[in-house]
Amino acid sequence: MVQSMPDASPAKWHLAHTTWFFEEFVLARFDRGHRWRDERWRVLFNSYYEAVGPRHARPARGVLSRPSLDAVRAWRAWVDERVLALLPEVEEAALDAVLLGTHHEEQHQELLLTDIQHGLFSSELRAAYTDRPLEALPRPSAALPLTWAAFDESPVELGHAGDGFAFDNETPRHRALVGPFRLASRLVTNGEYGAFVADGGYTRPDLWLADGWAAVQAGGWDAPLYWESGGERAFGMRGMQGIDPDVPVSSVSYYEADAYARWAGSRLPTEAEWERAARGFRVEGTFVDDGRLATSRATGEGTTQLFGDAWEWTASAYLPYPRFRALEGALGEYNGKFMSGQMVLRGGSCFSPREHLRATYRNFFPAHTRWQVSGIRLARD
Repeated sequence: MVQSMPDASPAKWHLAHTTWFFEEFVLARFDRGHRWRDERWRVLFNSYYEAVGPRHARPARGVLSRPSLDAVRAWRAWVDERVLALLPEVEEAALDAVLLGTHHEEQHQELLLTDIQHGLFSSELRAAYTDRPLEALPRPSAALPLTWAAFDESPVELGHAGDGFAFDNETPRHRALVGPFRLASRLVTNGEYGAFVADGGYTRPDLWLADGWAAVQAGGWDAPLYWESGGERAFGMRGMQGIDPDVPVSSVSYYEADAYARWAGSRLPTEAEWERAARGFRVEGTFVDDGRLATSRATGEGTTQLFGDAWEWTASAYLPYPRFRALEGALGEYNGKFMSGQMVLRGGSCFSPREHLRATYRNFFPAHTRWQVSGIRLARD
């Protein structure tokens, strides 16, 4: 039931909401004999679908002591049984809804972890989520030197095409002219970001966007969210640990990423630049599947860490692609209505399921967001 802030949700709510999604958008629409497990739960676990009906207030999800966790798990088993029974002879639209539901659930697998981490951090006990030591996992050598990959001006095809799942915001595929740019070979490390902090990065308004500087002042920011004062330790899924200077920095907002890039004589890549660079790369990196639950040092030659480790802020506002059309009905609210006031992130994180990611995937959050595993990749003209 822990809800550490309005933007986060209790773990039980995530479990219930993903169950609600399958009952609401699969069973209620395609099972003719469907009867609601408990129609009151439609209100409790609806996230933001106005077309579906009323919703329990998001900032107050932590008061939902009922249904109990056991009741939520029993509800999920009940929904799973009925969805599986429906699948063999179901129409294509129902299969599409089930597929969307599985990818929706993968998103919540990641949000579940980020919300748990913030909840544990919000207590003075700073309790660990796992006691599995990082030393028990593969540990690469020191961070690679940062190099730059050069790209000439070129027309490119952006967005999803062909078979395989994609969210509606990844479509339609379209052409864009991407000018010449250079992209950093890896993510910015804790050590590099620490130099920005030590150089007074959080005290220099000339480095910040106006809204970013206001956020710094209002929030008293002087380092990434989970860093302890002094920059020697940081909170993660293993509790308070010493900061590894060679792994990617994370839990920084768009404002912090933009200010760091300006301090470093660089900028953030646009999402078109990022996608052009990522095309042809396999989805390899550090993901939740690996059990590390922390960013990892870059290894290998050339461009690395395009997928996994930390979501990469881009300089692109989250807007519809040319000729975008949202899904029909309530599911059209899934992505389209958020295309204002948010920034695009690419690539995935160490909390992301590996199979959930692809080069066209568009994540998005408000510019002030810090509790996600979000990091920085630099670009230059």
